[in-house]
Amino acid sequence: MIYPQGYKSKLSQRETQYAIKTVKDTFQLKLAKALHLDRVTAPIMVTKASGINDDLNGVERKVHFTMKNIPGEAEVVQSLAKWKRMALYQYGYEHDEGIYTDMNAIRRDDDTDNLHSLFVDQWDWCRVITREERNVEFLKEIVQKIVKAIVETNDVVKEKYPMLGFEMSDKVYFITTQEMEDLYPDLSPRERENAVVKEHGTVFIQQIGGKLKSGKKHDGRAPDYDDWELNGDIFTWNEVLGCAFEISSMGIRVDAESLHKQLEIEGCLEREQFPFHKMILSDTLPLTIGGGIGQSRLCMLLLEKAHIGEVQCAVWPEDMRQQCKVNGIELL
Repeated sequence: MIYPQGYKSKLSQRETQYAIKTVKDTFQLKLAKALHLDRVTAPIMVTKASGINDDLNGVERKVHFTMKNIPGEAEVVQSLAKWKRMALYQYGYEHDEGIYTDMNAIRRDDDTDNLHSLFVDQWDWCRVITREERNVEFLKEIVQKIVKAIVETNDVVKEKYPMLGFEMSDKVYFITTQEMEDLYPDLSPRERENAVVKEHGTVFIQQIGGKLKSGKKHDGRAPDYDDWELNGDIFTWNEVLGCAFEISSMGIRVDAESLHKQLEIEGCLEREQFPFHKMILSDTLPLTIGGGIGQSRLCMLLLEKAHIGEVQCAVWPEDMRQQCKVNGIELL
């Protein structure tokens, strides 16, 4: 936990509620226009047997339960990385078309702190691409469009709430995880992120999931949604907390070749028996690019909040609640 010295929110709790709506209403329209996305309805649960739930880093426990009239188990979603691709296929979306949705998830194993909550809300988005677009340059084009939508949203928010002063550059610095390790071999992954983002402001850190030359991973990624060579995270510098601040995780999704390769690396080829994975391996599902953009994260950033609990209602340890209160952080 970080408790910024002398922190006081620039908005009251009531003003914050109005401002949250401004951020969400503005950004989702700009995102949809920039990436040609339609809003669709999303599930809060999926069946365990479908294999469609997001495995995140592959170790997080899912919230699961049995049902009265339906055999098997259901799982509360952790994100919709796989479901979106199925939806594009089912709904008949074609090249340069896509969807976005309000995704609400429970991640029971997340550590709660300034940036992390057990409740996750994000805009999950995905759109159809061609095989020729499965390259780094196309990925960078999409990143630039998302960053531009964030910067334009920030301009709208500051015009409505002139007491806010967050600045974000629309010039994105691109760097791979291996380049970061080469630059800072003695730093941890988080320390590398802080060093690079503090220097460059708006950063897209590429190629997350595979092992680096050191034999270690920069960060974990499930092997069956992002292509680890064609993915990354969007970061900016958070002046309130004095740290690198992740806004989005995204990437070009696996094709048959990269799916098999990554499942083999992680020792989980048994997943190829799930319906979702079979549809990728048989080239039934469309090739896609997609990601998640944190709703509360974006609100926290643009409204200059010190804790994500200032912009969302969730469950927090009691000692954290007490310490936040002492340090001027008003949790909802």
